[in-house]
Amino acid sequence: MIKAFIILAAFLSGEAKDVDINTKASTIEWTGSKVVGKSHSGTLQLASGSLDISKGVLKGGSFVVDMTTLEDTDLTGEWKGKLEGHLKSDDFFGVEKFPTAEFKTTKVKAKGDGTYDVTGNITIKGITESISFTSSLAEAGDGYEASASITIDRSKFDVRYGSGSFFDDLGDKAISDEFTLEVKLVTSGAGS
Repeated sequence: MIKAFIILAAFLSGEAKDVDINTKASTIEWTGSKVVGKSHSGTLQLASGSLDISKGVLKGGSFVVDMTTLEDTDLTGEWKGKLEGHLKSDDFFGVEKFPTAEFKTTKVKAKGDGTYDVTGNITIKGITESISFTSSLAEAGDGYEASASITIDRSKFDVRYGSGSFFDDLGDKAISDEFTLEVKLVTSGAGS
């Protein structure tokens, strides 16, 4: 659905160290839905990334999502291919022209118990907006696992197809402006 390179770049303090993200172990799952009724879900793959971690504390990071890997997981056959093609088209994320989306942190605030308030700038289809979400960080094997549920308003990024923000009288064909990304980032090491 989304061809995105999302970059979560560092807001560094102290002696944070970039720790590479294991792209094979990390996951991104997306969900989009109509205003009334059916939703669709799928996956995206990470291309690269790192987290900035100091003494077990998240300071920031960056990750890149390969939007060409956009896949629907709730349909099969012809309908699956049609939906994936439509989501990659200019009607939605225009993956050919905009193969990446970026997220850069501007602030990371520890809340305690391994949770953080994260704020930053996300760029999709060449348009940049500020977003905020809650993230968690926990030890996982010899590294860490960071996870977040990120809600994005597609209408702010000129993704207009089926949007009630741009078109009247869509009725039950209206598609929600918001979609969610469930992101799990697994690091290859433990940082400093």
